[in-house]
Amino acid sequence: MKLDKLLRELPDDLTPADRELIQRAYKVAEQAHANQTRASGEPYVTHCVAVAAILAELDAPVPVIVAGLLHDTVEDTLVTLARLREDFGAEVASLVDGVTKLTQLPRVSAHDGRPKRERPTKSELAKETLRKTFLAMGDDVRVVVIKLADRLHNMRTLGHLPPEKRQRIARETLEIFAPLANRLGIWQMKWELEDLSFRYVEPEKYKEIAERVAPARTDRESELTTISRKVQKVLKTGGLEANVDGRPKHLYSIFRKMERKGVPFEGVFDVRGVRVVVPSETDCYHALGLIHSSWKPVPGTFDDYIATPKDNFYQSLHTAVIYDDGRTLEVQIRTPEMHHNAEFGIAAHWRYKEGRKRDEAFEQRVTWLRRLMEWRQDVEDAGDFVDAMKSDVFEDRAYVFTPKGDIIDLPANSTPIDFAYHVHTDIGHRCRGAKVNGKLVTLDYRLQTGDSVEILTAKRGGPSRDWLNPTLEMVRSERARGKIRQWFKRQNREQNVSHGRQLLEKELHRLGLDDVSFEQVARDLGYAAVEDLLAAVGCGDLHLGKVLAGIVERDMEALGLPQPGAAIDERATRDGVTVLGLTSVLTTMARCCKPVPGDPIIGYVTRGRGATIHRRDCPNALRIKDRERLVQVGWGNVRQTYPVSVRIQAYDRDGLMRDVSTLVNNEGISMTSVNAATKNSLATFDLIMGITDLSQLSRVLNRLEALPNVLEARRLRPG
Repeated sequence: MKLDKLLRELPDDLTPADRELIQRAYKVAEQAHANQTRASGEPYVTHCVAVAAILAELDAPVPVIVAGLLHDTVEDTLVTLARLREDFGAEVASLVDGVTKLTQLPRVSAHDGRPKRERPTKSELAKETLRKTFLAMGDDVRVVVIKLADRLHNMRTLGHLPPEKRQRIARETLEIFAPLANRLGIWQMKWELEDLSFRYVEPEKYKEIAERVAPARTDRESELTTISRKVQKVLKTGGLEANVDGRPKHLYSIFRKMERKGVPFEGVFDVRGVRVVVPSETDCYHALGLIHSSWKPVPGTFDDYIATPKDNFYQSLHTAVIYDDGRTLEVQIRTPEMHHNAEFGIAAHWRYKEGRKRDEAFEQRVTWLRRLMEWRQDVEDAGDFVDAMKSDVFEDRAYVFTPKGDIIDLPANSTPIDFAYHVHTDIGHRCRGAKVNGKLVTLDYRLQTGDSVEILTAKRGGPSRDWLNPTLEMVRSERARGKIRQWFKRQNREQNVSHGRQLLEKELHRLGLDDVSFEQVARDLGYAAVEDLLAAVGCGDLHLGKVLAGIVERDMEALGLPQPGAAIDERATRDGVTVLGLTSVLTTMARCCKPVPGDPIIGYVTRGRGATIHRRDCPNALRIKDRERLVQVGWGNVRQTYPVSVRIQAYDRDGLMRDVSTLVNNEGISMTSVNAATKNSLATFDLIMGITDLSQLSRVLNRLEALPNVLEARRLRPG
């Protein structure tokens, strides 16, 4: 039955040989998956047919539809690639191979010298799967669309899976696959993936919006039909034949607009929109003039995406006018070809038959996709890879100009360093400054669309290790980060170990964690030797933030402190501390060591005064002889600031204190005390700042040290 429906949906111009090929593919898939069922209880082959049907709706060529039917056979059954190549040809086998999760690719392994963990977490496995998928997809853009069709049908049937799995897959779809469909311009897939994901990621909000949309939908459709006829009549009077339809509003887009604009449901759903399709590009501008002559345009709402297409090649004119009833009407104007491209994106330019005329639009899209992902082979860590996909591929873009007028496409909030590495690796390595629109700027300057950028270079030299410091935010794109890491990897191991030691010692000293054992940290993070850990830090493979997280998670048993019992009652106190084994206990922060969230801590019970919270390495806590009064405590979920003493030393200059206070204020941190002293042109500031956790402290200390004339910023040691 499903095969018959699929065959009916195929284009009429398919040859009997093409139809026979699809039928053979179905039979192979049916036999291969004969003993497999879906979570719904249906035969597994129904999924294969559904994927092929989605591809047929996108006017996919026959090899792609065949690959859709067979996409899971190599991964989940005994069918081999060799058999597919023999039965269906090299093209189909290559497409199936691309969609398969590629078990022959090396697993994301630990860094040199680091053993593999026996049981990776579900999150790690999911990111690893995504990484392998994208590595495979980069070589043939058609594989991307097959994978999206596979994901779309999985989302349509997600309700049969356990809640936890539904939530994970839906969030992954919302963060990765829906943006990917958007980047490829496949609007049909994008909105359905978003709405299906929204249903499981935010079930309450989805239900609320869906219930409010349903009663008004009939009236709204009737209203839009009336408006569309009126717009069509205006255009016809002006000599233009046009198709005018109301634009549907999707649930997730309503939710996003409510969030972005901070308005209630009525403030978003009230906006009407129509789409005008006219024969030619010239007619688009003619239609725009007629509409603006009939209704007053809303200032600041006109966008010409025909003259300047979006980065996913989307073209259309956008405007908004005040309609007859005094309410806003959004209008999109485009040609039939632009509309087809907007709905199907890269799938509107299928190229699959030998001898077919070269499709430049298709080539441009493929080149664009590969350029976005050209860093992918250099990123081995699955988590970093997925983060990079989100930042480099899916987030908003900034379009800046070289001095010669060439347009450079960068992730939003990129810096001159990102620009330099995009132009040429060597220019990135030798970058020492930049001019934006003719004015000197700092290397952490955020580039804006339209900026003209000129890089100032040295004759020789390499990048600074500060560029890889995430708290300084000097590099935005994974492309630039990867090239910087490669440069440092090429340095000799001894040099990387030395730099890693300097970086780690400096960071631990700055945070008041001088007593930390490097050997313990290396073991906790899975490195065979301290030198392996230091080399990874030195070349940029391992962020200091991950090292700090490892230190915070150290086992309390190492210090001989009490462990939790089998039955423990947890209560979060007003200080944000969770006391194990006690309820409603009063807690106070020890003045001697002033712990902050992220610090390893221990509690000491005092009669009549509750529990005093010390850092585990506090000298006073370590001297306690009555070990029975020590209780295990942890940081709860209550967000609260904690007083931390910080000392800044700098060469004195005008405006130094102002710069310090401005930076601290911009970080959202309060200062409760400031003491300043100057001797022999050396200024010392002792501050008490309200800090939420160690990562925030690390960030603000890094940024303070980056200020001109500042020599050191560090947390004062307890005791």
